[in-house]
Amino acid sequence: MADKWTPDGWRGLPIRQVPDYPDPAALAAVESRLRSFPPLVFAGEARNLKARLADVVEGRAFLLQGGDCAESFAEFHPDKIRDTFKVLLQMAVVLTFGAQLPVVKMGRMAGQFAKPRSAPTETVGDEELPSYRGDIINGMAFEAAERMPDPDRMLQAYSQAAASLNLIRAFAQGGYADLHRVHAWNMGFVADSPAGARYREMADRIQDALAFMEACGVSADRTPEVNSVAFYTSHEALLLGYEEAMTRVDTTSGAWYDTSAHFVWCGDRTRAVDEAHIEYLRGIANPIGMKAGPSLEVDDFLRLIEKLNPENEPGRLTVIGRFGAGKVGDHLPALIRAAEREGAKLVWACDPMHGNTIKAESGFKTRPFDRILAEVREFFQVHQAEGTHAGGVHFEMTGQEVTECIGGAQAITDAGLGDRYHTHCDPRLNASQSLELAFLIAEMLKKQRSEDGARLAEAATAAE
Repeated sequence: MADKWTPDGWRGLPIRQVPDYPDPAALAAVESRLRSFPPLVFAGEARNLKARLADVVEGRAFLLQGGDCAESFAEFHPDKIRDTFKVLLQMAVVLTFGAQLPVVKMGRMAGQFAKPRSAPTETVGDEELPSYRGDIINGMAFEAAERMPDPDRMLQAYSQAAASLNLIRAFAQGGYADLHRVHAWNMGFVADSPAGARYREMADRIQDALAFMEACGVSADRTPEVNSVAFYTSHEALLLGYEEAMTRVDTTSGAWYDTSAHFVWCGDRTRAVDEAHIEYLRGIANPIGMKAGPSLEVDDFLRLIEKLNPENEPGRLTVIGRFGAGKVGDHLPALIRAAEREGAKLVWACDPMHGNTIKAESGFKTRPFDRILAEVREFFQVHQAEGTHAGGVHFEMTGQEVTECIGGAQAITDAGLGDRYHTHCDPRLNASQSLELAFLIAEMLKKQRSEDGARLAEAATAAE
């Protein structure tokens, strides 16, 4: 699909956010080993995701993308994978039931190991060391040996991603995701929260609906969507040596696919149109994403969508806005109008996390829940005003009972942040806050669909 493109073509271009490995020969040896490893995902799965995202472009589905800010080697445990998967299932059910809209389910899981940093080094006291860039690159502990980039970590990341994907596939297809278990997903501390109580009421209605359908002869055996789900993985394509090593030719189509995940994206810091990350992304056939922050100018935006989706293929490119509460109206409308003028087929998603990070008085980095919600509301309002589709949300969350984002119905305070602050990088919504957000988004989607329907009816009446 990309003229004169090769998986290693990015290597001759300027690149940002890369670690300085002390032993190039060791790095090359690890990348060579990775090239011989089996793919983690398959081209056909990525094509299926692209087709589902094409429905999002047309407003026939909604994208739900969530998971860890950065996956950890130390905290790798099946219970953690299960709990995050469970919350995403809960959120998807809330959105589907509340808005009567199919939900494309995508996790920031099984590969989200690398993180961009605002500075290449960190100083504590008199000691300056390389910044922590995620477990695939170096260690979190502020020690010289830990902070030294180690290519062998890519092998551990691959192994953990493979194990995570194996468990996720078992959950998605092995009966755990059966809608008859909708009550069982209401776990532990979430069940006792206001969102959990609201979820129980909705689950009762779903169980009644399932019983009614089965009485009418519509069983799970004949409707696989009842007892299984399509679930996709995603991560930021930051460490390009790893991504290149996982890039393979699909024998059925002849196209190149990044087999490390179904969907990968470039961040706001690495989306320069003539630099390495965009060069790599333009050549893979996966559905891809691009973060869009306040610094993105319209001309650069148009150059990027032309380079990343030259055939204007629906579902190929997702634009993930991360502007910050109170700033969406200053930046998003111009991008939407430019894309509409060009007839660009895009998924528009909202990342309400990265533009709303603050430092609390307690010293913890946090994100106020009311600002997260405000950005999502503004995102919907802008799309409603522009007559376009608010296509999805992209957020950082965990199924664990953490206290990293202040506010929400649990009323987590600045003073309470230290109770269970476990993130390796950025603050995440906990399960209760995630579920609360899902109910609020479902209401916005329902309103959007109602207003879209009224507009279509009005247009039809006028045409008569």
